[in-house]
Order: sequence, then C-alpha cells, then structure tokens
Amino acid sequence: MAQRRTDICGKKAAPGRSGGIRVDAVAGAKRQQPGCISGRMRPLFLEMPMTLLKFADVSLAYGAMPLLDGVSWQIARGERVCIIGRNGTGKSSMLRLVKGDQMPDDGEIWRTPGLKIGELPQELPRADERTVFDVVAEGLAGVGELLARYHHLAQHISGDDDLEQLMHVQQELEAKDGWRLQQLVDSTLSRLQLPADKTLAELSGGWRRRVLLAQALVSEPDLLLLDEPTNHLDIGAIAWLEEALKDFGGAVLFITHDRSFLQNLATRILELDRGGLIDWNGDYASFLVHKEQQLAAEETANALFDKRLAQEEVWIRQGIKARRTRNEGRVRALKAMRAERAERRERQGKATIQLETADKSGKQVMVAENVSFAHAGGPFLVRDFSMVLQRGDRIGLLGANGTGKTTLLKLLLGDLQPSSGGIEVGTKLEVAYFDQLRHQLEPEKTVIDNVAEGRDFISIDGQNRHVLSYLGDFLFSPQRARTPVKALSGGERARLLLAKLFSKPANLLVLDEPTNDLDVETLELLEEVLLNFPGTVLMVSHDRAFLDNVVTSTLVFEGEGKVREYVGGYQDWLRQGGSPRLLGVGESKSGKAELASAVVEAPAAAAPQPVQESSEPAKKKLSYKLQRELEAIPGQIDALEQEMAALQERIADPGFYQQPVQTTTDVLARLDDLQKELDRLIERWAELEG
Repeated sequence: MAQRRTDICGKKAAPGRSGGIRVDAVAGAKRQQPGCISGRMRPLFLEMPMTLLKFADVSLAYGAMPLLDGVSWQIARGERVCIIGRNGTGKSSMLRLVKGDQMPDDGEIWRTPGLKIGELPQELPRADERTVFDVVAEGLAGVGELLARYHHLAQHISGDDDLEQLMHVQQELEAKDGWRLQQLVDSTLSRLQLPADKTLAELSGGWRRRVLLAQALVSEPDLLLLDEPTNHLDIGAIAWLEEALKDFGGAVLFITHDRSFLQNLATRILELDRGGLIDWNGDYASFLVHKEQQLAAEETANALFDKRLAQEEVWIRQGIKARRTRNEGRVRALKAMRAERAERRERQGKATIQLETADKSGKQVMVAENVSFAHAGGPFLVRDFSMVLQRGDRIGLLGANGTGKTTLLKLLLGDLQPSSGGIEVGTKLEVAYFDQLRHQLEPEKTVIDNVAEGRDFISIDGQNRHVLSYLGDFLFSPQRARTPVKALSGGERARLLLAKLFSKPANLLVLDEPTNDLDVETLELLEEVLLNFPGTVLMVSHDRAFLDNVVTSTLVFEGEGKVREYVGGYQDWLRQGGSPRLLGVGESKSGKAELASAVVEAPAAAAPQPVQESSEPAKKKLSYKLQRELEAIPGQIDALEQEMAALQERIADPGFYQQPVQTTTDVLARLDDLQKELDRLIERWAELEG
C-alpha cells in the first residue's frame, strides 16, 4: 500500500502522493512547492520558458491499486525527459494521458494551445503492401494522402486521365503548401536512408521501426513521444537517433530501458514507483546515486516505524491500562499507525533467474574455417569467416540490421549450410536458443502451458520445483500464469521466453536480442546470471551497456560479408578504432554503393585499408638511412604482433574481467597502443615500399 509523506506544513500527505517533489541533481536537495490545502501540498510550478504541458495532481487507477496517485510535473520546449520504472508501473499509461487518448480519474492536464504531438509507438507496423513514402507521408495530417497520390501518379502515368488527375492533385498541393512538405518527407527519408518505393513487407523489423520514426519526425511536432525507440534498431541507427533528438528543437518525452541511450539523451528523469513520482533534474548516473540513498533512507524510516508499531501493539495487549480514559489518545494513535502501515505499498520484488545447466561441453565448442554464405543470387552475408569458439567464451555480434548476424548464428547452429568452408561442432553440446521474434511462444496457450509442456514440476539445478513457483521467480503471479500469451506485454513475453529457455539444460546459450522490452532491474539480473554461467554464450544485441558488461569479445560485421573479431565489448571496440557509422548501414535504394560510402566515411582505424598500388612507373631509390628503416620494419611488426597475441590470449581468459578494473583497463589500453603503433608501421612500410 502507499506510504504517507509529510508535507512542508508538517501535515500528513495522502498515501503515495509525490505532491510535485522535485530533486535537483546539482544541489542534491528536495525542493517542495509551498502552500497546503487540507493537509496536501498544492502544486506550484516554477516558471519555465515555453511550457508545453502540465500535470496537476493527476491520479489514474486500474482496479484497487493506483498507477498514478496525485502526480504533478511539467515539460518545456527543449527538454528531453525520460520516464522510467518497472514494467507495469504506468509508463505507457502516462504517455496515453499526455496524448489525450485516456482521461485521468482525478486532477488536471493542461496543454498549450495548438500543441502538436508526434509519436513513435512501441509496436511495429504491419508488414503490408504500403510503400515507405506512403507511411511517412501519413505523418502530415491533411496533406499526406495527397502527397502519396502525387508520388504514385508521377511514377505511373499511362494516359491522359492519369495526367489530368496529376494536375488536379498538383493544384491541391500548391494550395496547401504541399511542395515544402514533400521536401520535408524527402529529406527525412534521406536522413534515415529509407527506400521510398519499397513496401513494408520487404523490410525487416528494424527498418519498419525507422519508417515509424520518420513518420513521427516529418510533422515537425512540438512534443515528440517515444515508447522504447531503440527496440529493433541497430547501434548505428541508435547513435544517429541520439544525435537527431539532441538537435530536435521541441520537447522529447520518452520511455526506454536502454541505459546508454538514457544516459546520453535525458536531461531530466521521471521515475514512477508505487503510484508516486520522483522528478530528477539530472542524468541517469546521478539519479542512480540519489535513488540508492533514497531507498536506504526509506528502509531506515520503515524499520523505525515498524519497531514503534510493534511496541504499541505490545502495550495495547496489556489490557486495562489501554482502556483508561487518559490513554484514549494513545489508542487512537495506534489505530492511525495500523491504518498507515496497511496503506504502505512495498517495492515490487525482483525476478530470480536460475539456469538449468547441462554437463560441460568439450573445450572447443565450435571451429569455423573459411565459412562463406550467400542466398541464391544475393551478395555474400558472410565471407571467409574463421574462428575457434572455446568453452566459457561470451561472444557478442555487432552489425547493422540486415548484415547477417542472425544468419551467422543459424550457420553455427546448423540451421543453414555454408556456401563454402566448414563448421566443426564440439562434443556434449546442448543448445538453448532465444528468438528475438518470440516464435517459440504459442500465443493461444497460457503462460504456464508454454513453460510446463504438460509437466507439473520442472528440474532446476537438480531440484524439482512446481511450475507456478518457478514462474513466480520471473514475477508471474498464479493469476497471471494462467493468462494467454497473446494478452502479455512485450516485457512479460521476454521474461516468459527466458523462463522457458532457462528451464532446459544447456551449456551453450544463443541469445538473439534478449534485452528487448526488459526493464532495467531484470536486465541487470540477466547480466549477473550470464556472467556466472559456466557454459558458452553467443548473443546478438544492440544494447551497448549490456554488451560492455557481459561479453569477452565481439564479432563486428563490417560490410560486404567481412566479420572481424575484437577483444572486449562495444566501448572496447570503439577504443580499437570502431565507428558507430559502420554499424548503421543496411538496406537502401543504392544497395552496395551505400555500404561502400559508409566504409569510406568511417575513421581509417575502423578497418585496415588495402595498400594502394603506386601509379608511378618505377620506385624511387631510397637513401641508405631509409633503406635501413625499411629493412627493420618487418622485425618490429613481428615483435608487436607477438606482444598483441600474448595480450589477446590473456584477455580471452574467462577470469580476465574478474580482476581489478585498473588492471583490465591498463591491459586494454596497452593493446590499443600496440594496435595504433602496428597501423603506423604498416602505413610507413607501404610508403617506403612505394
């Protein structure tokens, strides 16, 4: 139940109400609005320029438990505000209230006159026959349909009737400033590298996500709402989105579980917790420090209150003393304390994830030699790929959407056969596969039927557990466990798939986008489980923080089928010369040329460039000093490569990242310095050879 808070007048505020409490990350102090009405704080908003929207004491409930209990906040032009909280705390409901799709049970919501709201919804659009241009143009109310008609007529004129229709549509567009808006659509498509004439049915989930983003941006909204905008986007697109939103002139209100995206973008944070609201004026890192302090203080206050209540309960049971007239006030106080304790809303418990581990696999899990793969008539998705996967490795796959990450997983699992080369699979291998599209879940069946598969008990680490008890570890109540999968939220489906996956013995986990829709606390728990997993992990993820915290090395898809291995996670890859732009290229109108241009734009260290042949007819004769320098370079390169190989072997050890942070940082920095020196020597060698 909700906690009672005391307002600045010393009176008890309604249980669970935030009363507009705002916390400044710089000052580190709570600033409560003055003024009290009937023991409750009256919201008094600070004057801010260009305020677009205000919530005043807004409440919303489904059933007996309120999602929002008297919350007050506002947003101004130029702010980037993130709503965070556990799954089911009311984040999406908050966005529906902002849009006006839902009315509050109590309180007021004020919007500035003429407020224009754009939205990127959480669900993907249908993979139908609408073209990308049509869907993006739909973001321009009143003009979008005209632009779509003009676009199609201009490309398919077959007679005088079509020409007459085209002229009529052209006149209508001129009357509605349509040409400027068409330029806006074209520029948005260009910035997001979207193919205007492809249908949604031809695009992957990540590209359909980009289409929706373009639709939201094309209307030039005052307030942009984003619900899990990084889902299904590759890292290059996420990096672009961060920069685009930083340059956006309006206000941004978004929900995300991507911690890197949150840290890089948010200027304010609104946390929903047990119906209340914390308004934190600062970034995510400073919020975490404040939150830890707040929870510690709350725990101390609750413990003192419970101790006092227990003492009063002992006193009341003494009998006659409590019934004396002079102690009636104490009895009334005890009744009030009982009511207050009953109204306290405890924090939701964390998920508890346990893995059913299989026997150890062989030391070499997989060996791939010169593997290449291409679909019939298509370009190579994987070309000349070789690697040795050892037991205990945790490998992350990085690349733009459509570059072949899932294809490589299927090759390694034997679901696809390589066009050339071979893959040797080790012994005693038991695989558990997490599918990013949740195809392993049967939507018509209940949660319990999907996991139990006809059993009442399942074995976890050698112990039999009832299925309902096991699902409780993943935050499914008995009632929720009997709900059909089709009625679950995205986060619940992700937790259910993890529950199903981890109920089966495995020593190789293959995870394709496991972080989508998971809240931050469940993400952190999953990280801990994977770090302690004694087997091998292969994962595709666009969550940069998740990769940094879990993987020991990264396979990067650098385009045209080239896959290169780097030691460490995402940030380690950047330090070794990687560029996010290399990951943001995929399907486009110009296909391969678009990819090639992206590689050219990336920093030179992102991938070794082939030595250019000299156009001179003959080499210039070197001086004695330069000749000696040239002769010494191969030995220097050999020494560098030997030292780098030794460091890479050290880093590949499963216990490397268990060492003190300073030790691992020094080793990675040394490896980075060696790589830079190696690149310099190779360039110098090419220069002298030329």
